[in-house]
Amino acid sequence: MDQRYEVYALADPHFYDTPDRLSEEGRVAAPLYETARRAVPQGWDATRVGDWLTLTPLGDDGRAASGPAQGWKIHASATRDNAERIAAIVWDYCVPRRIPFKFVPGPHLLHLRNTKYAARDTSGKFVTVYPDGEEQLHQVLTELGALLEGFEGPYILTDLRWGEGPLYVRYGAFARAFVVDERGSLVPAVRDGEGRLVPDRRSPSFQVPEWVTLPSFLQPHLAARNTTTVGELPYRIEKALHFSNGGGVYAGTDSRDGRRVVLKEGRPHAGLAADGADAVTRLERERAALEQVAGTGVVPEVRDWFTLGDHRFLVMDFVEGRTLNSYFGDRHPLLTPDPDPEAVAAYTAWALRVHRAVERAVAAVHGRGIVFNDLHVFNIVVGPDDESVSLLDFEAAAPAEENGRQVVAHPGFFAPPDRTGPDVDRYALACLRLALFLPVTTLFVIDRGKAAHLAEVIAEQFPDVPREFLDEAVAEITRDVRPAEGPAGTAAPVSGATAYPDPADWPAARDSMAKALLASATPEREDRLYPGDIAQFSDGGGLGLAHGAAGVLYALAESGAGRHEEGERWLLERTASAPPGTPFGLYDGLAGVAHVLDRLGHRQRALDLAERILAERWQKLSSDLRGGLAGLGLVLGSLARTTGEAELGERAAEAAHLLAARLAEPLPDTPRRRAGLLRGASGPALFLLRQYEWTGERALLDAAATALRRDLEQCVVQPSGGGLEVDEGWRTLPYLGDGSAGIGMVLDEYLAHAPDEEFSRARDAVLTAATSRFYAQPGLFQGRAGMILHLSRSTAPGATPQRLAEQVGTLGWYAMAYQGQLAFPGHQMMRLSMDLATGTAGCLLALAAALDTGTGAGLPFLPPPARPSQTRLRD
Repeated sequence: MDQRYEVYALADPHFYDTPDRLSEEGRVAAPLYETARRAVPQGWDATRVGDWLTLTPLGDDGRAASGPAQGWKIHASATRDNAERIAAIVWDYCVPRRIPFKFVPGPHLLHLRNTKYAARDTSGKFVTVYPDGEEQLHQVLTELGALLEGFEGPYILTDLRWGEGPLYVRYGAFARAFVVDERGSLVPAVRDGEGRLVPDRRSPSFQVPEWVTLPSFLQPHLAARNTTTVGELPYRIEKALHFSNGGGVYAGTDSRDGRRVVLKEGRPHAGLAADGADAVTRLERERAALEQVAGTGVVPEVRDWFTLGDHRFLVMDFVEGRTLNSYFGDRHPLLTPDPDPEAVAAYTAWALRVHRAVERAVAAVHGRGIVFNDLHVFNIVVGPDDESVSLLDFEAAAPAEENGRQVVAHPGFFAPPDRTGPDVDRYALACLRLALFLPVTTLFVIDRGKAAHLAEVIAEQFPDVPREFLDEAVAEITRDVRPAEGPAGTAAPVSGATAYPDPADWPAARDSMAKALLASATPEREDRLYPGDIAQFSDGGGLGLAHGAAGVLYALAESGAGRHEEGERWLLERTASAPPGTPFGLYDGLAGVAHVLDRLGHRQRALDLAERILAERWQKLSSDLRGGLAGLGLVLGSLARTTGEAELGERAAEAAHLLAARLAEPLPDTPRRRAGLLRGASGPALFLLRQYEWTGERALLDAAATALRRDLEQCVVQPSGGGLEVDEGWRTLPYLGDGSAGIGMVLDEYLAHAPDEEFSRARDAVLTAATSRFYAQPGLFQGRAGMILHLSRSTAPGATPQRLAEQVGTLGWYAMAYQGQLAFPGHQMMRLSMDLATGTAGCLLALAAALDTGTGAGLPFLPPPARPSQTRLRD
């Protein structure tokens, strides 16, 4: 579960959006601090940038006064209670002295910065002050520090604390600059001692760049920071199990008796819950709840409670077993193309036993007067006996008599506002009934009415599940659901009927998805046109092929759904001067935009974007297809052929030879490397194959083979079913973007040029992985739509119309309504998405490839192969 998505699900009930839009006109009312509502001082400029209000002094010419581009910056942290006063003090201090500063203008934005799963590198930062040099730095720290003496705030992990107050310092960039880092990604930058741009490191620990000397007046504060150690504790910490903004969870051993323990840390004023409780308060609640349910045998026993520095620690017995979510990967029977009925029956019996055990555990907790309030598959441990269960993580627990609402929850088990007290746990138990068989209950965040449809799917796939078991779950989940409930007022009725067409109903499905895409467009916005993944809100993310406007325009045109001229105008306007920091790549940046604009006939803008990329140090890009040389080389080569610009062809050849040279170098001594179409070696293999086709240079074909073998070295055959998947150490992936299906697509391309027995075997095993009954998400790069696209174009013998039809049919499991039209949820499935990589546009492209042989739909540089069409689904 990627916890970043929860914050982006707050501002809009339909789509992911930035939390600062909560305060914009026409949206949910969100108050601003009185200081943020002050009139802008004469001679100053005030600008909202994301969740910051930036104030900059102006020069005599009316432009921003010049100042250093980097240096020591000051941050102030704040709590809910003192933020207004701190903002006023900083304003009143900085404005007369003409010192630039910025602050978070509203309490809702400050709260989101300090929630449990907020980014740890930005946590706590309420104010940023930009002093001009070390002398002013010392002066501001001394004077402003005195004004803020006694004020509290969360500890800022990236910075060095000044004294005991809320001020912190870090060396970094003041003005926006970017550089390609050692991994080939475009990242924020500062200049080193020789004036070269280097990455501006922002890891959650204080670091001084090697070319910078820590000012002498900061030395005592660094020494004070290093005085707190764990050396005198009676516990040996052996492994970090989890980190959040609220603190860490660590496995260890009690050195006094050798017993295994878990130490849970709480940071004051950080890790806030919905009710404003910080991590320390929640840890105190957890201790009280665990002591109240002690001896029930279904919770860990408390062993110790202490403070270290200003952090609080709860020590508990280590619970043996595995969390319930970890069983899905190696036990769920639908992770194969043809589930064994006996395996399905055995899994059903086990899942029903586990659910009964969880019900008993929750009843035991309720019997002691406690509501768990955070029941989900990550907080349930199944014991070594494979049946008994324990409940973990009681920081949200509360006395039943309070009859309170949930304040912390997993999205797939998050109770609606009408559930309070024990009803919160009953709702989660109902969700668990469905999640044990189809772990996609996050869909209920969008529409609880989807529960009825999922119950029908479960009844079909798991015939031994008692019907009343499912009906009771649906009744509990959909209790009080109104017919109009849902993201667009068109939710599926509780009966499970749908108003939109089935994905297999072509072209009705195409037309419906196109209407949904166009209805979602927001041409009045600057940051994005079609709503999609949260990656849209990174630099230039709303433009590109994977998550931005270019990808949706591409899918519409390639699927035969037509052009969106207003969308094309929007993209042309935004690329006339693309935002600084916009990446250069095929899927993440300007190269992909150039390719789409060229295909849509906007050739000059495509050439302008290519020129902009080539003016940078593009040779330092990573090798991959997503944002690196492989994708850029493909676009340059294509533009060279469509425009006749010889230099572009030369640069494409240069990129190919750079990649071939990198492939000839020894591999780094690392246990695992990224693999797959987007970030692995298969992307370079695709470019080298295309360049071989264009030039006939045999060495490029050989280099492509080397690249493919590197990716295959990172794959493993699954013991159940025999599918070949990318091994990431803690999980295996079959998907199109970062998994084996993408490798399989490039294997098909290679085998069209040269026979290879190893590659043929691998391609067949990949096909097995691409025909499983269950995938957790619908998207193109990380879900079932990618399997549909792969099967629609694969030349492997097993890519039959029947297998393709099965995947198309089950895509409907995730279908949702948007304004009465067919749409699909995005990554993490907490909101709908319209983008190519994660949402409706990607599903549209995949279905067009499968259902409409006339379109020739496919990903860029991966068109349908030249082969007989009878393997297409509708032939």
